[in-house]
Amino acid sequence: MYVVILAGGGGTRLWPLSSPARPKPFLPLLGDRTLLQRTVDRLLGDELAAGGLSAADMTVVTDRRYVSMVRAQLPDVRILPEPTGRNTAAAVALAVAAIDRPDDEVMLVLPADQLIDPEREGVYRGVLATAASDLAGGAFGIEAPLVTIGIQVDRPATEYGYLIPDLERGTEIRGLRAYPLRAFEEKPTAGRAATLQHEPGVAWNAGIFLWRRAAIRSAIERYTGLLTMLGPAIGSPSALAAAYDRLTPISIDYAVMEGAAQDGLAVMGAMDVGWSDLGGWPALLAALGAGAAGRVVPSGRVVPPGRVVPPGEAVALGPDDLLIERRDGVLAVVDGPRGSISATTPTALLVGAAVDRPIVDALVERVAAQEVRG
Repeated sequence: MYVVILAGGGGTRLWPLSSPARPKPFLPLLGDRTLLQRTVDRLLGDELAAGGLSAADMTVVTDRRYVSMVRAQLPDVRILPEPTGRNTAAAVALAVAAIDRPDDEVMLVLPADQLIDPEREGVYRGVLATAASDLAGGAFGIEAPLVTIGIQVDRPATEYGYLIPDLERGTEIRGLRAYPLRAFEEKPTAGRAATLQHEPGVAWNAGIFLWRRAAIRSAIERYTGLLTMLGPAIGSPSALAAAYDRLTPISIDYAVMEGAAQDGLAVMGAMDVGWSDLGGWPALLAALGAGAAGRVVPSGRVVPPGRVVPPGEAVALGPDDLLIERRDGVLAVVDGPRGSISATTPTALLVGAAVDRPIVDALVERVAAQEVRG
């Protein structure tokens, strides 16, 4: 098995900690190690190392702007730079074309910025090992399936894709519940998400995939023209940049997985390991144990509980609120009360009441210290 880690992002959902210059994967949000470093650390445990997996089998696909950060944080892994970010379908296609591994070898693709409960990392690695050995090589009568990992749904989220399994054909393989997929629905409406939440066996797509190199190459060729565009440009930075300029950003979920599920080529392995994508401030604060009972104001809009306030409305900073902002480019935490701030202020994020201030202070200090070190 070899690993492709997708590292990038717009740096907007955790503003002002993250930014386009230093997105979420490259930040030490949960401790001294960055999310990218933690992703690699997590994969090097016994369950996968027993199969021969090492840092030498790992490649980070990232925007060329972040190459120096990846190299500083992970000096032992290969880096595959993209001319610019074009979402996950282009990143996976580039990895298929550029990384020379045997066609029957399993490629594990995963994001660089997810949380797994540290106490369940062994279970996580076990799921990946079983999915690689018992699913990706052929399962449910599918010779070369595309395997995705599913997370139990606990709310009607619209920010995730949904995996709809064929429960009647499900089985358990060495403790892993696995199913052929009937459908792969990417980011449904709120009404559809509420319906899916209550359907038996439906899971969130974790963005973690396993497939043989030949299988994903065949699927990309079947559903997209990406390899036709990118393949001839491998080895020429200028040709690759020109090819990327012609690409429309699209996720691997939309580009490949939806069609593969419809055509009976996709399989799901179910995983319960305390997963989070840390997709915004509430998720990050929950992961840190800091609480977040009040409001969160992302840049450009206000989202108090229960309603959306139009951009531009002033927000008063109350006595129980904290404001995380940049002062002369340096991160700082400010106590309330203070005069009103505008929801369009791009340098501030308000964290509401019932937040553990020392945890927030430590978080901001870690990120600020990393920025100083470069």
